[in-house]
Amino acid sequence: MNNARLPGLLLTLDGPGGVGKSTTARLITESLAAAGVPVHATSQPSRARLGELARHGTDTYHGMALACLCAADRHHQLDTEILPALRHGTVVVCDRYVASSLVLQGLDGVSAEVVWQLNHGVYRPDLSVILTGDPHVINTRLRARGGHSRFERAADNSLRETEHYVRAIDNLRERGWRVTSVEATTEPPETIAAAIVSLVHHAMTEKSAA
Repeated sequence: MNNARLPGLLLTLDGPGGVGKSTTARLITESLAAAGVPVHATSQPSRARLGELARHGTDTYHGMALACLCAADRHHQLDTEILPALRHGTVVVCDRYVASSLVLQGLDGVSAEVVWQLNHGVYRPDLSVILTGDPHVINTRLRARGGHSRFERAADNSLRETEHYVRAIDNLRERGWRVTSVEATTEPPETIAAAIVSLVHHAMTEKSAA
């Protein structure tokens, strides 16, 4: 993996569908901006053509085809959006990253090793946060919101994703990623976001002192 560090800070948020990633990402971005921190919010799949194909194509593409789409979009987004922002010293808040690929492509029968091969050279986040919690609570939220993909529409999705994220966290840590797991079903989103913002400020202080 690419270990050359850039001036900015990459925060990634992953977790089961319905756990509250998008809301948390928005609150974090708003809090950092209010504090005068240069911040850029984005998501994966991206809003570029490749990303839209992956985002809206889960009923059409499966297994390796979808895994390749997601990886290609990630590499393209890094080159065109994320890395340029990091070079300018911006905090990038990314809703979904490699952890989501490990889980969703894993649910599709693609091994973790293959996912890593497809994502070879991607920029390692300064802080990778995995939102998790009670799968029954997550499932209730997801059903109220509605599934955005064939994964989320599956009846047992919340339980299966939660279990896969436990393995993904171990896998990421084995590869030297700085991963923090945050329980997201017992506290309000504002409290969860504030805790993560504190982690971001701490990571920024560490980075500036290095």
